[in-house]
Amino acid sequence: MLIPHDTRIALDTVVDLVNTAPEEDSGGAGATDGLGDIEALYGFVRSHDISGVGDLGNRDLRAVLDVRARFAEVFATPDPRSAADLINQLVAAAGTTPQLTDHDGYDWHVHYFAPGASVADHLAADCGMALAFMVVAGEQERLRRCEAPDCGHAFVDLSRNRSRRYCDSRTCGNRLHVAAYRARRKEAAAG
Repeated sequence: MLIPHDTRIALDTVVDLVNTAPEEDSGGAGATDGLGDIEALYGFVRSHDISGVGDLGNRDLRAVLDVRARFAEVFATPDPRSAADLINQLVAAAGTTPQLTDHDGYDWHVHYFAPGASVADHLAADCGMALAFMVVAGEQERLRRCEAPDCGHAFVDLSRNRSRRYCDSRTCGNRLHVAAYRARRKEAAAG
């Protein structure tokens, strides 16, 4: 599957945004929000090179948290039509204004957010369009959640045969494989 550079960056950003949410299965006890305050939002913006962002306040934080929750719904949808409805709502609310740009050393690419857009609208427009491209390509099923029982992070399965099950095979996948191996050895030793 050929994905343009800017779409790949937007997909990585939306995955990272969704994964800042506290773990759902922890019941909230000890779960931390990766976007728990304005400073965390500034950190997210810096680490993802989100351009054109000025001063951020509580209103921006609340708006980004709302966008994050709606993106999480996209990863939970069972079918392309449901995903499309959610994405259409996000992108329309962001007031998209597609424009070609080449900035900060990047070649030509499309920004979907309006000039001067809030960080929430920026994320909703650019990341929403990246998710829209996945639906248009018939690849909505690649938007997944990690199957490790103690994880559940979002990821985009870009494997050739759509077989990826874990957000990170070195951590979640390996941990489950080692646990299964140890259980088999224990069962064999007991038998």
